[in-house]
Amino acid sequence: MTVQILTVTEDEGEQRLDKWLRRRFPHLTQGAVEKLCRTGQIRVDKGRVKAADRVAPGQMVRVPPLPPADAPVEVRPRGISAADAKMIQAAVLYKDEHLIVLNKPAGLPSQGGSGQGDRHVDGLAEALKFGYKDKPKLVHRLDKDTSGVLMLARTDRVARALSEALRHRAARKIYWAVVAGVPHPRQGSIKFALEKAPGRGRGGEGEKMLCVHPAKMADHPEAKRAHTDYFTLWFLGTRLSWMALEPVTGRTHQLRAHMAEIGHPILGDGKYGGSETENLGDGWGAGTGGDLSRKLHLHARSLTIEHPITKKPMTFTAPLPEHMARTWKLLDWKESDVPADPFEAIR
Repeated sequence: MTVQILTVTEDEGEQRLDKWLRRRFPHLTQGAVEKLCRTGQIRVDKGRVKAADRVAPGQMVRVPPLPPADAPVEVRPRGISAADAKMIQAAVLYKDEHLIVLNKPAGLPSQGGSGQGDRHVDGLAEALKFGYKDKPKLVHRLDKDTSGVLMLARTDRVARALSEALRHRAARKIYWAVVAGVPHPRQGSIKFALEKAPGRGRGGEGEKMLCVHPAKMADHPEAKRAHTDYFTLWFLGTRLSWMALEPVTGRTHQLRAHMAEIGHPILGDGKYGGSETENLGDGWGAGTGGDLSRKLHLHARSLTIEHPITKKPMTFTAPLPEHMARTWKLLDWKESDVPADPFEAIR
């Protein structure tokens, strides 16, 4: 790309130079604009300018060669390594001026907490400003070892709107999982309530949820109602099943606890699944041995929600993490062979 000499048009009127530039070149960050002005690379009518200076119709703006809009954004906030900044930016599935959607990597906590350290999505969000003054805000969470669709809001207004939508169940989430055995029936609902197990650490470390039968809720005042719909997409004999799971409620560890309670723990779930020698349901425990990864096989595959500003329905879909993609390849399961939303026909 070469140097450009652009004319401020009558339609553009009088406005700040930085705003004029970012309307013309949306991929430019505020920091980049200020640096180009400070170093004299951007000039107006051949004179040096500041980002806050105003331009008027008829003025000529010199713009130096700029990186293409799809070039990787090089951002390295203080305290974040170049590798982590690159990793979290590569996880972006979608972004606009209101929200950012990530495919959260497995093993990366959503937020800090006891035993989580400083490396988590909320901390790395400093690398997701993309020209905004403030970092984007988490509006929901995924467990550390669960991968997939995770939303962040770029403004307080959008954060409130998305939180409200999630609280009133105006968003639909579909997870993919591999579980031990084959559920019978192959499609259904799980409605065990959930309560925290006693004896967890002061900071919540080691937290585990216990399932409570709906008929026994009166005996468990701390239990909260929970509801999961499930659909068996594919299965391998009686040993493993590819499941679509939809959490109608959003309790801590809900999908993991529910699937284990009906005898079909999620592959790789050491907390709820038992060992590979336990015959839970029609299959094994959460471990399989052999060539399959021991990592948790639970992935937030898709999220459908109304855009908080445009009100347009949007669906975000996250590719499988590497360890689950290897399992799919080994078992010869193909994503194109199953419906994106198997629950649609039963609604």
